[in-house]
Amino acid sequence: MAARKRSRRRRSAFTPPRHVTLRDGQGRPLRSTGQDGGGTRDLHRPEGERLQKVLARAGFGSRRACEALISSGRVLVDGQVIGEQGLRIDPASQVVHVDGRRLQLDETTLTVALNKPRQVVSAMSDPEGRRDLREFAERFSQRLYHVGRLDYESEGLLLLTNDGDLAHRLTHPSFEVEKTYVCRFDAPGGPPRGLVKALREGVELEDGPARADRARVLAQNGREAVVEVTLHEGRNRIVRRMFSSQGFELTALVRTRIGPVLLGELAPGGTRELTGRELGTLMAEVGL
Repeated sequence: MAARKRSRRRRSAFTPPRHVTLRDGQGRPLRSTGQDGGGTRDLHRPEGERLQKVLARAGFGSRRACEALISSGRVLVDGQVIGEQGLRIDPASQVVHVDGRRLQLDETTLTVALNKPRQVVSAMSDPEGRRDLREFAERFSQRLYHVGRLDYESEGLLLLTNDGDLAHRLTHPSFEVEKTYVCRFDAPGGPPRGLVKALREGVELEDGPARADRARVLAQNGREAVVEVTLHEGRNRIVRRMFSSQGFELTALVRTRIGPVLLGELAPGGTRELTGRELGTLMAEVGL
């Protein structure tokens, strides 16, 4: 008698084992809408948008790629894991997470990346009549405010937003959002060996010690050097003062990163809206 073959169903690589409890970012158990048949009806908004369309608009790829995200159980709506296609939601009132990151779907809020040029004041107006941020903010219909600042001679990434809660958290020291800077300075013969070590271990400033989370030499020649530093403090002109404490005055300072948001190829004076994925990651970093 021929041996009976056992039929085994192959488990998807994204399907959690049966004994594993899915949980949200706060550790609370999540309900799956793909099994009990009732959860999806509670979430469905007949006049809303299809979930895969919302995900595609937020930057998660093609409709087909977004459908795969849903099928693999990586998408939550209002705290419930979605395991089936066809759900319609209201992006303005429902909360969506992908891989634990909340998506910002409220179209009334806006966050913009600006490459601030040199000799621009980090303010919406300047009593001395210098160039300010208003010319960049006025490109958008929403009333935007700057998140933090860069000094007059510095350039690089600056965020503009109308989301007050996000702005507060990004600038509050308790959230320790990292920022990366590229620093250029005169250094005949190259930077001294102890400079990077001193920046990492901490230097003394007039308002207390300051330490870079990371520091490395990017380039050097016989005349000048370029060093990249990352830190989470936001004291006034802290990067310039750290180098000055070691005897180096910066000739150029460019901020290239705020948390997960990169300056990239954005030209000086250029602006762009953050993608849904960028914004979701940024919000998750500050607990939103």
